[in-house]
Amino acid sequence: MIFHEVKAVYEKQTGEDNPAKVKETYLVEAVNCADAEKQVMDEIKPFVFGDSETPQIRKRHLFDIFPGDGENWYEAKVEMITIDGDKESRKAVKVLVQDNTIDGALKELHYKHLAAFDCEILSIAKSPVLDILRPENNIK
Repeated sequence: MIFHEVKAVYEKQTGEDNPAKVKETYLVEAVNCADAEKQVMDEIKPFVFGDSETPQIRKRHLFDIFPGDGENWYEAKVEMITIDGDKESRKAVKVLVQDNTIDGALKELHYKHLAAFDCEILSIAKSPVLDILRPENNIK
């Protein structure tokens, strides 16, 4: 999976008030930055009231993504442990998990998604990612 993190800044109509400038972060599965930017612009197009831009696009390396029923995305750094004979190998990877709370995200990772792996969760924090856009999400 090739993912790009795209930050979008645009003016959005918020109720009866004047338009407000919002900054949103999307994670996009795309072959290149141009495709990622296009997917985000297509996603936000119905909400744009004035100017819009994507000031930052960067490639993200993720081991896996675990969608759930929550409203927030949490990014965890996980150390994967493999043993080959007498040699132990450790590799740190990043994963995203969706849940309502950080405790819920930890439980999901530990007991559901990573239970079959020999690993250690090193850190977890709330991610700025608002939504994940994948080609199957954009089928019209």
